[in-house]
Amino acid sequence: MIMTTYSIKDIENLTGIKAHTIRIWEQRYNIVSPQRTDTNIRYYDTHALKTMLNVALLNNMGYKISNIAKMSSEEITAKVRESIYKSSDYQIQINALSVAMIDLDEIQFDKIISTSVLQIGFEKTMIQIVYPFLIRVGLLWATSTINPAQEHFISNLIRQKIIVAIDGQSIAPKNPKAKSYMLYLPAEEMHELSLLFASYIIKSRDARVFYLGQSTPLQDVQETYNIHKPDFLLSVFTTYPSMENVQSYLNTVSERFPNSKFIVGGNQVVAQDLHIPENVMLLNNLKDLITFVENNA
Repeated sequence: MIMTTYSIKDIENLTGIKAHTIRIWEQRYNIVSPQRTDTNIRYYDTHALKTMLNVALLNNMGYKISNIAKMSSEEITAKVRESIYKSSDYQIQINALSVAMIDLDEIQFDKIISTSVLQIGFEKTMIQIVYPFLIRVGLLWATSTINPAQEHFISNLIRQKIIVAIDGQSIAPKNPKAKSYMLYLPAEEMHELSLLFASYIIKSRDARVFYLGQSTPLQDVQETYNIHKPDFLLSVFTTYPSMENVQSYLNTVSERFPNSKFIVGGNQVVAQDLHIPENVMLLNNLKDLITFVENNA
């Protein structure tokens, strides 16, 4: 288990328990004991974070904090593992994934996801559990609450799940007149999870996908486009192009591919002050993509 330190605000963000409540639980029930710096600022180690995540899970399931406080660490962990697979509360599953990420526990992660897929299906698991979890991971990454190893660990496991799901789909659409989509990320953009899941969504609705993947120069997009002439291009701008270059990039794509609609989502375009060309469409969320694909089948 990677050891690092967390502020009470980090604990609040990860567990959903307000800092005021955490202090009360510490004083009244001795749930965890924070350590202090030389300047008397409280902090928590990884073991305390994991304890608080598990306590939050049980509390969300209806266990009284007074009863949780009487359990040993081993009993709390066992009770959590026994309960999360029976719960239909998505927030509980998201918190459980946070524990697996902190612990770098691939077996626990796999069991949480696999159980959810059996209960509600792969697509709903991704939309209701995995994507909200990834939003949390992104916030934690941005504030340096989690380290690169933890972020890479969980992202790669999710990537593997999506690829396996895609491999289970038919290679060619049943409908010979199915619409076609070319998916790619712009040069220097490496955040592939959203694009992979978009591929899954599109293929599951019997459309054709040409998948180019990460960091694709626009010239390569152009050459592939000339071969396949897709109906739609789709991309996700998470960190690239930069804010200064997004408008120029959208204009260039619009001009180069006037006969296809360019569908784009991601942090760099959503809720930004941009002029959207006529043949460009912004995706605010995954439901927008699902609706578009189904309406254009």
